[in-house]
Amino acid sequence: MPVSDATGLDVEAIREDFPILDRKIGGDVTVPGPDEDDDTPLYYLDNAATSHTPRQVVEAMTEYYYEYNSNVHRGIHSLSQEASVAYEEAHDRVAEFVGADGREEVVFTKNTTEAFNLVAYTWGLTELEPGENVVTTQMEHHASLVTWQQLCEKQGAEVRYAEIDDDGRLDMDDLRAKVDDDTAMVSAVHVSNTLGTINPVEEITEIAHEHDALSFIDGAQAVPTRPVDVGEIDADFYAFSGHKMLGPTGIGVLYGKEGLLEELPPFLVGGAMIRRVEFEGATWEDLPWKFEAGTPPIAEAVGLTAAIDYLEDVGMDAIEQHERELATYAYDRLSEFDDVEIYGPREGRGGLVGFNLEGVHAHDLSSILDDHGVAVRAGDHCTQPLHDVLDVPASTRASFYLYNTREEIDELIDAVDTARQLFA
Repeated sequence: MPVSDATGLDVEAIREDFPILDRKIGGDVTVPGPDEDDDTPLYYLDNAATSHTPRQVVEAMTEYYYEYNSNVHRGIHSLSQEASVAYEEAHDRVAEFVGADGREEVVFTKNTTEAFNLVAYTWGLTELEPGENVVTTQMEHHASLVTWQQLCEKQGAEVRYAEIDDDGRLDMDDLRAKVDDDTAMVSAVHVSNTLGTINPVEEITEIAHEHDALSFIDGAQAVPTRPVDVGEIDADFYAFSGHKMLGPTGIGVLYGKEGLLEELPPFLVGGAMIRRVEFEGATWEDLPWKFEAGTPPIAEAVGLTAAIDYLEDVGMDAIEQHERELATYAYDRLSEFDDVEIYGPREGRGGLVGFNLEGVHAHDLSSILDDHGVAVRAGDHCTQPLHDVLDVPASTRASFYLYNTREEIDELIDAVDTARQLFA
């Protein structure tokens, strides 16, 4: 696989850290793993759903299990202390990576979805009042949209949706019009997982604060692929997932301003998050442990730390540039077909392209692409209301990361052209 050198990344060397990229597919998919009938090279373009994991992350987690596996904060013995140090330092590493002031502002969750639910069930159930509103956008992931819907239904509040324009960009005038003095929260995705649109999150947060509302930014598609500084954004809450940024599944991050997190009640209660328990009641641990009840994702935190080390070694600016170059190339190549509709803007997009082939359902197209070894995502991408706005039942999404190349996009284009001819 040739190197894509337009951005200076040594993609060939990067790919050597990801053994799965050398896999072939085509055999019996009911049996996980390689099959003797696999004969088709894999072109993995489904990174917005989950990224692959480099050797370095797997090795870090293996070292934890082999060398110092133990529960944290519960033992005086050496292994427990070593595990505790690694787990606590993972919070420090994440804080440094996204520009938080310290570990107190970094809560480990299972994923971005749980981070939204944590805020909804703590801030929302105690602070959101009848007659108030939450303003979000038409392009939100269900993790955000459904959470706010359910919260507002419980609290007698209103959900308002800022619209998108014909290019798939957020209509900022409409957002401003919908945020008023009864707005308690403004929630927006940083990078749309369907349109690829990069939203002006600093401006969105500023609009929220002008009306004394809080802001919550969904960074699941942003943190893996571009430099993010939550301090510069000034978001009150910001969430993302480890498995989209070379890390393991089962760990996500909720950033929250320390003063806000201090005021919120716990989300889950039980072991590890308490300071003192008596028959009459309990008091809570300091941040961030107050929000991390029970045995936490220790190995996953070790893996996330290794993933951040890997990303920073490559360079987030270079990753962002590489992703932008691939997305523009894919957009332009798909634009060569007059029967392909592309969603979202050409400029100012993240590293993904959502599209449809006229007269062909996204699931059928994805199946044909898979026959050619091209792994994409087909469906509504957890953005059903957005697809209603686009007036399509589903779409096909190709998404790129630091180990992808132009040549893989060429394979995508060839496979799409084969489908065109098949359904002509």
